[in-house]
Amino acid sequence: MLISGRGTNLQALIDAEHRGELDGSIVLVISNKQAAQGLQRAHTAGIETRTVTKSEFPIREEHDSRIVQILQEFNVDLVVLAGYMRILTETFLSAFNNRIINVHPSLLPSFKGVKAQWQAVDHGVRYSGCTTHFVNAEMDDGPIILQTIVPVQEKDTGEVLADRILKEEHRILVESVSLFCQDRLRIDGRRVMIREE
Repeated sequence: MLISGRGTNLQALIDAEHRGELDGSIVLVISNKQAAQGLQRAHTAGIETRTVTKSEFPIREEHDSRIVQILQEFNVDLVVLAGYMRILTETFLSAFNNRIINVHPSLLPSFKGVKAQWQAVDHGVRYSGCTTHFVNAEMDDGPIILQTIVPVQEKDTGEVLADRILKEEHRILVESVSLFCQDRLRIDGRRVMIREE
């Protein structure tokens, strides 16, 4: 798992693994921020951690090459981006083609990028939500795995909406990772087909 901050989606996956719902194991957490709270969550759960920072590797390709090297040392099958605030280079994408999942707090393709929940409030939409998708070269653009709708209330702020969406992020990220681990996801162009059990 790659993180940059609090690691609440990481915690959701840790909890799911402990309940036997993940059908896989979290073997490594990498952060691009040394002070990321999610690193402590990983330590508490007994998961290996690494940091790869911009100050160590200021060139994006070299930064991503280092992460890829670490992931390969751990024989990682799937990379999960959970609040990881960097755009991946081709170096990374080619090493883990169709094996990187991201969770985003909007109903993609609407409201890509940062502060998606605030964008939704500012645009006056009635519904927002969250999306899991495979990562490609375009930001928040890869084939969609799962989405869920979260109504936007009249008095919502971006922060209030973000908190409600986050609960759904946890749910669909766990489900998406579990589906991948069960080998039930197949990409067909822009669509992700989910094989029945």
